[in-house]
Amino acid sequence: MKAQATTSALRRPAALLLTLCLLAGPSGARAHASPDRADPKVGSTITGSPSRVRIWFDSDLEPAFASIAVHGPGGAKVDSGHGHADASDPKLLEVDVPYLAPGTYRVSWSVVARDGHRTSGDYTFTIK
Repeated sequence: MKAQATTSALRRPAALLLTLCLLAGPSGARAHASPDRADPKVGSTITGSPSRVRIWFDSDLEPAFASIAVHGPGGAKVDSGHGHADASDPKLLEVDVPYLAPGTYRVSWSVVARDGHRTSGDYTFTIK
C-alpha cells in the first residue's frame, strides 16, 4: 500500500512539470519574429528588377526597431534608404529599390517583435 502512495506522489510533480512545459512551449515558439515569406523569394533567380523588396514575418513588428537593407553585387547599399515596417500590415517590412542590374543581391534585416525580442538575418536573390 505504501509503494502505491509513493508512486502516486511521484506522478503528480511529473504531470505538473509536463503541463507547465506544454503551456510554456507554444508561447516560447512565438517569442521571436521569424520571416514567413519574402518577395523576391529567398534564393530565387528572377528576370527583371523588382521595385521593392518585402519580407513578411510571423508576428507583429515594432516599427521603431525594424530595418532592411539591400546590397548589390559589389557590396554597396542600393536601396532607397527608407526601409520600414508597413503601417497597414504590422508583419511586413519593406524597402523601395531603384532599377537593379543583373547580379546577386543581399537583403539584410533586423526586427524587434512587439514582445521585445530581436531577430536578424539575411538572404540573397539573383537577377538574370
